Amino acid sequence: MPNPNDPRSNAAWRAAQQWQQRARQAKPGGKVSGIKLLFTWLFFGVMMIIGTVIGLVFLLIGWAMLPFLRHRMKKRMEEMRAEQAQDIGGETYREPRSNDRARDHQVLEGDYETRDDRSNS
Repeated sequence: MPNPNDPRSNAAWRAAQQWQQRARQAKPGGKVSGIKLLFTWLFFGVMMIIGTVIGLVFLLIGWAMLPFLRHRMKKRMEEMRAEQAQDIGGETYREPRSNDRARDHQVLEGDYETRDDRSNS
């Protein structure tokens, strides 16, 4: 009868032992693996340096474009302010040329109609 406290009867322990055996068998030996490892480290090191340089170049390009972007946004805001100023105070009251007195006036608060109070008194 197997001992239940024996770790070798545990399925997870046996699977771990099998993985260790496979890892020992698959381990490459010799100088070729060391050279491959060295070149791999060098390759990824060079790629990290190249990536960092490219990132810095894009950062500098972005910083160089900021004044132009700020100028463009400033012009757009000035146009928006000019449109709002024209809509609010650009039109003065004039007598309508036709008999259409129910002309719509649009202001910030909403729409309204003008009435002739002289006809009610």
